[in-house]
Amino acid sequence: MPHSGMGPTLRRYFLREVAAPFLLGIGVFTFILLIARMLKLVELVVNRSVPILEIAKLFAYILPTFLEVTVPMALLLAVLLSFGRLSADSEIVALKTSGLSLYQMVVPVAGFTLVVTLLALLLAVYARPWGNSNLKASLYEIAKTRASAGLKERVFNDDFAGLVIYVEHIEPPGDKLGGILIADGRDPNQRNTVLAKTGFLVGNEEAHSVTLRLLDGSIHTFLPGEKSYHKTDFTTYDVSLNLAVALARFSQREKDAQEMTLAELRRAIAERSAAGRPVNAELVELHRKFSLPFACLVFGLVGVPLGVQPVRAVRSRSFSVSLALIFLYYLMLTAGEALAEKGRLPAVIALWIPNVAFAALGLTLFVAAARERTLALRLPGSGWLRIRRSGAGIVR
Repeated sequence: MPHSGMGPTLRRYFLREVAAPFLLGIGVFTFILLIARMLKLVELVVNRSVPILEIAKLFAYILPTFLEVTVPMALLLAVLLSFGRLSADSEIVALKTSGLSLYQMVVPVAGFTLVVTLLALLLAVYARPWGNSNLKASLYEIAKTRASAGLKERVFNDDFAGLVIYVEHIEPPGDKLGGILIADGRDPNQRNTVLAKTGFLVGNEEAHSVTLRLLDGSIHTFLPGEKSYHKTDFTTYDVSLNLAVALARFSQREKDAQEMTLAELRRAIAERSAAGRPVNAELVELHRKFSLPFACLVFGLVGVPLGVQPVRAVRSRSFSVSLALIFLYYLMLTAGEALAEKGRLPAVIALWIPNVAFAALGLTLFVAAARERTLALRLPGSGWLRIRRSGAGIVR
């Protein structure tokens, strides 16, 4: 007699089948995306003497940004692998012959997908803004420390672009300097040599910049085109230190859209709209916070019908199909973001087109797979046993 539903044991079995490859997918995809960043973090440890603890903090701040992308990817791979394995071992056929439909089989997986979608939503709305904001602050602190550590007594320091700095004496802990000479070649039209008796490093927390403030000195300027020389005495003179290219955007006082929470985004959109300023970046970020977590649902919907297709090499096929679908989805998403940021498409359309397209594809494939009535089961020594589902039951 056909079963009326799926028991708790079978539900747990399906959940285990999906959970294991899901965790594997998160680890693999996150590691792949993090490789480039990990190399940069290692460079900070080796060449910049940044403590391991600071690197661990940077890693924690970077992680939510990557998890927001890799969680949907891992879910798609998990669904393909689990249903592919069940189909390859004829377990899907056995369940169908016992009276369970594909709609019933997918219930525990749908519950798992909803939980993962909620996790992705929390990552997008809370974790990623938190991580980006703290990452910016931590990089500034590291750069500020590096500015002090990069200056050595009686050594020509060229760590800063366009500047060569010589310091006669550095008082502990390293912020106050004495006997300073700076060769400033940042302006190609003139060459400045700056001499100062004393100086100290000043950090601007709001602008995320570091300034070398010089006291009681003079600037000797040579203009090559005019073959002239000028001397200017000063009481106070500030030299901005270019800490790193990665910190260039820190000169902006306003928060970047990717650092804003949901409430901050809405407030920024309202304020910018009232002032007549463009809000494309903020609208893109607002819709991305919801469209990317929603990808978990559409990936699950697409993955089930593709996974139940009978194939031999389940793992290689699952990886290749998942990579192809992921590439197509994120290609559409990236193109949509670019068009929305340029104002060529409304953000609500550009950011949701990939989800709508994949949801339509998944729904079509799923209905077709659920309506399949002819199944084939290979039995040892008996060839192929064809089983046809009918409205009244099973006909052999």
